[in-house]
Amino acid sequence: MQLHSVEGNTQKLDGGSMFGNCPRVLWERWAPADEKHRIDLACRSLLVRDGDRTILLETGIGAFFEPKLRERYGVQESEHVLLASLAELGVTPEQVDVVVLSHLHFDHAGGLLRAWAQTEGKLELAFPNAAYVVGSEAWDRAQHPHPRDRASFIPGLCELLQGTGRLELVGTERSATLGPAFSFSFSQGHTPGLMLTRVEGPRGPVTFMGDLIPGVPWVHLPITMGYDRYPELLIEEKQAMLERVVAEGGWAFFTHDPAVAAATISRDDKGKFSAAETLARVAWDATSD
Repeated sequence: MQLHSVEGNTQKLDGGSMFGNCPRVLWERWAPADEKHRIDLACRSLLVRDGDRTILLETGIGAFFEPKLRERYGVQESEHVLLASLAELGVTPEQVDVVVLSHLHFDHAGGLLRAWAQTEGKLELAFPNAAYVVGSEAWDRAQHPHPRDRASFIPGLCELLQGTGRLELVGTERSATLGPAFSFSFSQGHTPGLMLTRVEGPRGPVTFMGDLIPGVPWVHLPITMGYDRYPELLIEEKQAMLERVVAEGGWAFFTHDPAVAAATISRDDKGKFSAAETLARVAWDATSD
């Protein structure tokens, strides 16, 4: 088993939206804002080489937006950065066997698509040979979105994935496609059926936190996003998840933190969680110590 963090396209989004009801005087200590009140965000994936299989957890926002929407959503690069990052690790799009998605919001699933500059707006899958693993409840939400998050989904993407004949919808903790080294838990606080993948890595279990915990500042229990569906429920789910990571001596993997890819978690005598050992990048194989 080998694990590598893989950087994708980056974003700048409104800091107030990303920190919910947390006052700016606090959140700007963790994430300085630009002149448009936007903060820097990563869209990071986790590459897992499991024997002869190449598995990608998430694909980030990618470069599928037309220029006007790319500007609106603060996407910083016009090229598909994830594909370039994979190439640096010796992986071509054709070699990706499985893509796992926590949910289908465009900043997590947009990287499934080829860049707008190459297709002029036509939706084309960037990973032509991959199987796709998606939570069944998250899939239903994408098919039948609420007015509050309808704009977060990519019209036509579900039809593309279904048309491959290689889509697995998961509603339990295991996937027939992935096998026993991978397990799932589900969260409702951010979006219905957010699927969080746990991988048995060479340095202990790694949980891909998705939008339950986007980065280090959100490890602190009261910190939630304005995008979250049920913030109070999310806090309860986050506490349960962090307690598990602490108990098993595992790692939290962050998709949106611009500086930290993964961290161990500690809890002080007052019950406050925080990131302990932090890594800017993950590059682990079976010999990692």
